Amino acid sequence: MSTRSTAPATTPIAIYYEHPSWFGPLFDELERRGIAHHRLHVEDHSYDIADPRPPYSLLFNRISPSAFTRGHSGAIFYTLQYLAHLEKLGVKVINGYECFATEISKARQLALFAQEGLPAPPSRLIHNASAAAQLAEGLSFPIIFKPNIGGSGAGIRKFESAADLREAAEENDLDFGLDGTALLQEFVPAAESRIVRVEVVGGRYLYAIRIYMQGDGAFNLCPGSICMGVGGDELERSAYPEDAPKNDLYVEGYEPPQEIVDQVERIMAAAHVDVGGIEYVVDARDGRHYFYDLNALSNFVADAPNVVGFDPFSRLVDYLVEEADRASNGNGAG
Repeated sequence: MSTRSTAPATTPIAIYYEHPSWFGPLFDELERRGIAHHRLHVEDHSYDIADPRPPYSLLFNRISPSAFTRGHSGAIFYTLQYLAHLEKLGVKVINGYECFATEISKARQLALFAQEGLPAPPSRLIHNASAAAQLAEGLSFPIIFKPNIGGSGAGIRKFESAADLREAAEENDLDFGLDGTALLQEFVPAAESRIVRVEVVGGRYLYAIRIYMQGDGAFNLCPGSICMGVGGDELERSAYPEDAPKNDLYVEGYEPPQEIVDQVERIMAAAHVDVGGIEYVVDARDGRHYFYDLNALSNFVADAPNVVGFDPFSRLVDYLVEEADRASNGNGAG
């Protein structure tokens, strides 16, 4: 993938999004280069099933499962229909239907890790709160309860014992989320209280970061909202408004072993993820790594030039323009 400035695509690019501020840096880069693009905000969006092919070379899907935390729960299932519609019309979609179907299902992600023979925490999918403690038998506590459709740590809880889980179930205090299903997953204590997130563009490795947590209860690890480097320097969070809540996470650039890079690229190919990130944790008990989350919507790390040494949005726009030109020339549809 090129890292140089690319010429504008011959046909406009569509950015399909929901969050009001996350994509400011992407829009700024498109504007800076003079690249024609449509901004399709899901809240105002509709489509006629009988409409012909839309007037753009490709669509970049930027909808997050966390949309439901901002009052846009309908956007998630609507987006599945819209992406399927576009692909039937032969429109090139970045992070298309298969990608988004995996993005919104933690169970599907874990099944994919297992299919690829890659390590992941032991997990069970459940839909019945009253049976949660019984279904957790055989798992080692502490465990994590996760709604299957999640985002930004929503609904995730840690339970130290089966008794604690049973009490929460009896008090109807378990959030099963939008599709009424959830995971029971063994908790992996993170070595040095840190996790690693590996980002890809075009399915290929772009960079990795290590995120340091304060304690073991942090479940919202969005890299764009991290406000401190490991040296204590404050990071510029360009994708977030000035008054956005800050967290107590610290971040640094990191080069993972080639084995990890290869595994991440395998996962992304199997999941049809063009742009996104995968998180893994190294177990403090035995030093093994475990993949636990796939994110097809990546905001990139805050203040990336200072953290990883370059601007990932520039690389992203290079990729979008190249794919748009391929699609316009009849080499990248579908």
